[in-house]
Amino acid sequence: MKVLAGGQSLVPMLAFRLLRPSVLVDLNRIPELAGIRELEDGGLEVGAMTRTHELEVSPAVAERWPLAREAAPLIGHRQIRNRGTVGGSIAHADPAAELPAVAVASGATLAVQGPAGVRDIPAAEFFTGVFTTALGPGELLTAIRIPRPPAGLGTAFSEVSRRLGDFALAGAAAAVVLDGDVCVDASLVLIGVDATPVAIPAAGDLLRGTSVTVEDAARVGEEARALVEPGSDQHATADYRRELAAVVARRALLAATATSYRVRPG
Repeated sequence: MKVLAGGQSLVPMLAFRLLRPSVLVDLNRIPELAGIRELEDGGLEVGAMTRTHELEVSPAVAERWPLAREAAPLIGHRQIRNRGTVGGSIAHADPAAELPAVAVASGATLAVQGPAGVRDIPAAEFFTGVFTTALGPGELLTAIRIPRPPAGLGTAFSEVSRRLGDFALAGAAAAVVLDGDVCVDASLVLIGVDATPVAIPAAGDLLRGTSVTVEDAARVGEEARALVEPGSDQHATADYRRELAAVVARRALLAATATSYRVRPG
């Protein structure tokens, strides 16, 4: 059995006979699975069936989940974003997709429902391999919950692709929190360079207490280069993807630092 959300990943796989499910269940007539809701604690809940385009235009997303707002225009083309869903992209777990990295870098929690009931999975624990997640048999991703953004937060998404709308050869989701001119926290997650989104612990370890200079960001980029394990294909070699990992990591961290006063107290 497979469930059909936006169909932007599933339908091509069906067309190429990569999947032949015995049953196909359409979720589009369950309105409760869609929508963007502001939570009382300052966080945000995005229904799994919410169309990706909503991330581009929602004022609540711009305020409470700015990293998703910045990544959304990089996802495919407008037609894909109009039909594809947020939950569908995350559950599909393509190693080069933007939203899985955004969820991990944002500290998101993924709400899952199945025959055994409801459970929450931290996004950092959700992706287990290429197109593979922690979803159990019969389980369905129903919502993505984002914690309240801290004051001084800046976010950015940087990627390199062969053409606009293509999957990224390498990409980086970055979040930097400054107190004055000093970094108090940072997270960095890479895509396109391993089997799953790759969190780079060195981002926080190396940047806390610094002003996130070009040199600081470059050091994190070098750590990223050493950590990832990309493969080679017709689009790029493994060595080239390692170089790109360092480049997009540096770019994303510096861009996130430059926007660190977008989120303010209150």
